[in-house]
Amino acid sequence: MAAPATTRPQLGAELELTIDDLAFGGAGVARLDGYVVFVRDAVPGDRVRAVVTKRKKAYAEARAVAVLEPGPDRIPAVADHPGAPWQVLPYERQLAVKSDQVADALRRIGKLDGFAFEEIVPAVEQWRYRNKLEYSFGTVDGELVCGFHAPGSWERIEPVEDCLLASEAGNAARRSALAWCRARGLAAYDRRAQSGLLRNLVVREGRRTGEVQVRIVTSDEDVELDGFAEAVGADSVLWTRALDVGETTAGGVTEVLHGTDAIEEELAGLRFRVSADAFFQTNTEMAEQLYAVAAEYAALQGWERVYDLFCGIGTIGLSLAARAGEVWGLEIVEEAIGDAIVNARANEIGNAHFFAGDVRLALRELVERAGRPDVLVVDPPRAGLSAKVVRRIIEAAPSRIVYVSCNPTTLAPNAAQLTEAGYALRRVRPVDMFPQTPHIECVALLERA
Repeated sequence: MAAPATTRPQLGAELELTIDDLAFGGAGVARLDGYVVFVRDAVPGDRVRAVVTKRKKAYAEARAVAVLEPGPDRIPAVADHPGAPWQVLPYERQLAVKSDQVADALRRIGKLDGFAFEEIVPAVEQWRYRNKLEYSFGTVDGELVCGFHAPGSWERIEPVEDCLLASEAGNAARRSALAWCRARGLAAYDRRAQSGLLRNLVVREGRRTGEVQVRIVTSDEDVELDGFAEAVGADSVLWTRALDVGETTAGGVTEVLHGTDAIEEELAGLRFRVSADAFFQTNTEMAEQLYAVAAEYAALQGWERVYDLFCGIGTIGLSLAARAGEVWGLEIVEEAIGDAIVNARANEIGNAHFFAGDVRLALRELVERAGRPDVLVVDPPRAGLSAKVVRRIIEAAPSRIVYVSCNPTTLAPNAAQLTEAGYALRRVRPVDMFPQTPHIECVALLERA
């Protein structure tokens, strides 16, 4: 029986709740006499039974265990895995919520107004759009499985048969890898006991080139992988040994089992080498749209000096190079800078220069070497820009800043800091890179007032 509604429910209590709204990050919002409960797996209008998983003074978090009455917007789910939490909302509703959340973050968190808030760019494909997926190995009823972590669990893996976010080729590679591992009796890594072998499987593909890369991630145990590369049939097959129990797919030591350690992808008329650990937007088609917005906002006339901060393998900077006087890219990951240099040469772009360095420390040196930027493009991680990086950008004094953001709640305070320093927020346009999920990207233009 559900617990009676109290202003501060106990941990583990079952509640019957009506969902009023969606919070940034995707949880439904319900209220108990003004006390906020964020409910995972619930959408506006739903009446749900939910179990409290976290209890704080100002709010609680809960997980919906049953939908008692579906909301008017709820539609049947089609994907059988937790990687598409917003699939129960019609796509137009997803776009409206994402757009509202970007605008709300800028106005409520950043206290910003007076800018042109432009219509969201919808995704080209609503399903099978990802060019990279990271799966985890686990055990279900004694059988090896490969899928996604169950929501809220760091050890329970939900198996996937057909991942509707991946292409047919990506799914085929995953199935082949799993079948090979099962046939040899290989065991999943036990995250609680910190023992076992198979940890992750990373499948990456060039949407435009058709190249596929499969990387199997194991613990640091001896294992014979002869025949694995032939079984998965990918262009690039890699084996990563995680040397530390806490390492993710980005750590460890990697060995090439077949092909090379990279694949190639085409974007904005250019061809890019993408190494295993390099960052590359996981939706190729929408990355093209995102960078087109960045180019529109940059409004280059052919003579400008452009800085590309957190440049990765050079995708944004190289896509702007034909319209710029010169491009200077800065990125802390040395392997990514190596890819950026190779990509510039492969595309015969001679006015782009890339350097490895921490933006906090290296930006001043870059200004001394290259001169002040006319246009500065920045594409930071989800945490946004640190206060020190914002200060360095202000010191560099670009006339125009194009901020590509994957998190409007960190874009908002960064934009506020820049406006306090004399910039004006002119335009913002959301871009939906990740349909069926709450994630949203946007591009902002700031100019010296």
